[in-house]
Amino acid sequence: MGRQRIVRGLGTWALVGMALLLGAHQRGFAAEQASSKHPNVLFLAVDDLNDWISALGGHPASRTPNIDRLIARGVLFTNAHCAAPACNPSRVALLTGLKPSTTGVYTNNSIWRKVLPDAVTLPQYFMAHGYWAEGIGKIFHGRFKDPESWNRYTSVGSFPKPATTPANGIKGTAHFDWGPVSESDAEMGDTKSVETAITFLESQPKEPYFLAVGIYRPHLPWYVPQEYFDKHPVEGIVLPEVKADDLKDIPAAGVKMARPQGDHRKVTKSENWHKAVQGYLASIAYTDAMVGRLVDALDASPKGKETIIVLWSDHGWHLGEKEHWRKFALWERATRVPLAFVVPGVTKPGERCSRPVNLVDVYPTLLEVCGLPPKKGLDGHSLVPLLENPEASWDHYSLTTHGRKNHAVRSERYRYIRYADGSEEFYDHQSDPNEWTNRASEKSLRPIIEEHALELPAKDAKDAPSVKGRKKAKEKKQKA
Repeated sequence: MGRQRIVRGLGTWALVGMALLLGAHQRGFAAEQASSKHPNVLFLAVDDLNDWISALGGHPASRTPNIDRLIARGVLFTNAHCAAPACNPSRVALLTGLKPSTTGVYTNNSIWRKVLPDAVTLPQYFMAHGYWAEGIGKIFHGRFKDPESWNRYTSVGSFPKPATTPANGIKGTAHFDWGPVSESDAEMGDTKSVETAITFLESQPKEPYFLAVGIYRPHLPWYVPQEYFDKHPVEGIVLPEVKADDLKDIPAAGVKMARPQGDHRKVTKSENWHKAVQGYLASIAYTDAMVGRLVDALDASPKGKETIIVLWSDHGWHLGEKEHWRKFALWERATRVPLAFVVPGVTKPGERCSRPVNLVDVYPTLLEVCGLPPKKGLDGHSLVPLLENPEASWDHYSLTTHGRKNHAVRSERYRYIRYADGSEEFYDHQSDPNEWTNRASEKSLRPIIEEHALELPAKDAKDAPSVKGRKKAKEKKQKA
């Protein structure tokens, strides 16, 4: 439910109406100019990349020159957030334009086509309007690759492993591991994905095309060639800023998500925190190199300079903040993502936008800038007004959902969290960018908190069937 605004006076309404009509006309003209020939699209997804890119300043030692030069061509959204802090629900939300609270797709095990059998995904919509949809690497999550969404799809290649695993020496943590591999870039799965994309660009592909390339790192395990670890010597690693008693004012539901006795305890007990940060930074450096190769190949292609580019990550990642690791939480580090658009004829180089936006906004935005008919029923909002003018007014907040009825609402200044049990958190990013002080109990802030609470979904869809649930049902049937 959106926030209600009251504008008094017929004269004011007339002026507002004229402004809206003029703005719509101008946006339509800009979109028409950019998409009169249905421009090609490079849809670049990076897995588990938080705001530790140098353009967002999330870590002082992170250097991402290739990602930065791509971002510098257009608009970087500095307050962009995922629809869900987990791979499957985040990607489904972006690729269908529907929030988790609309679909019930809340977890990585949710079988999303069970609840969305007729959903037209973003690449499907492009195919239906004359585009060739080429998918490479991780776009949808895991086993839910949705082959009907592509004219052609190439899975992520395999990655080499260190000679001994777990390389970090922490037993019982599955793929929560990091360390250098002796193999070169050429043997890495993401390198093979990028090479496949480069081959596509060099093949004089059918146009217009929608080229989706998914880069898997910095998803765990953080196994990349030694040269990327060498860029970040462990003795010089700077740990994230943390507060010793940061969970003290967090509701029980939030502490449960943080799981301080899980990964964080293992990392600190084994004295692996600096090495873990090194592994993540090394993986980002490798990813940056892959982005550079891909952008160079695009530039060398016949219509590279005319191609629309969108760069995004599916969610953020904690590395010890709030005694939490991985995604799976509703705080800033887990929800904030890199999101940038380069739209020739619409965006200007080097622009930054601080308005709160969400990955569900990508679907309607791409349709508009490519001159395709708008699709009814989407939950997101076109970002074209902000692409044209990053300072434009924006009457939308960003909603992130982790599990049924657990939500975070992000405005330009504040973050509001409400858990399924009704407990709350509230942070003022102007004075508390690290979200160290939960101010939800302060009576003076109640009006602002209630304004944010209006953004919570009116309904929360029931959980979609899951892979685990299907397996348990089968086992139960076999025993009967």
